Amino acid sequence: MWVYPQTDPAEMPALVLAYIGDAVLELYVRTALVSQGLSKVRKLHNEASNQVRATSQAQYLHELEHLLTEKEKAVVKRGRNAKSGHTPKNTEVIDYRLSTGFEALFGYLFLTRSDERISELLKYLFTNTGID
Repeated sequence: MWVYPQTDPAEMPALVLAYIGDAVLELYVRTALVSQGLSKVRKLHNEASNQVRATSQAQYLHELEHLLTEKEKAVVKRGRNAKSGHTPKNTEVIDYRLSTGFEALFGYLFLTRSDERISELLKYLFTNTGID
């Protein structure tokens, strides 16, 4: 079903990994909210926005740090240090950078077809932080 690039994800720019990771996380959150029975689109949008905003993702990253492998930490660091040329509007720069690292991690895991690892990390967040 998914189309995967031929390029090794470890060689991809961190912002590309974050771009994909953002979509992976958004899809997970939206699916989880719908599975809970929410059916009003405005409520779905508001809940999803709260969970995928930069400050939330920065907190989620802190929650996961102790579970990450050295390779995963390296991907996060690359994402965190990537220069996007974008100034965040509604969040602190540090949260924006941490959230970029968080997204890069999930982009990397998705592109390496590490579905079990994605599930493991998201299940941990669901259990320990309330991410839906």
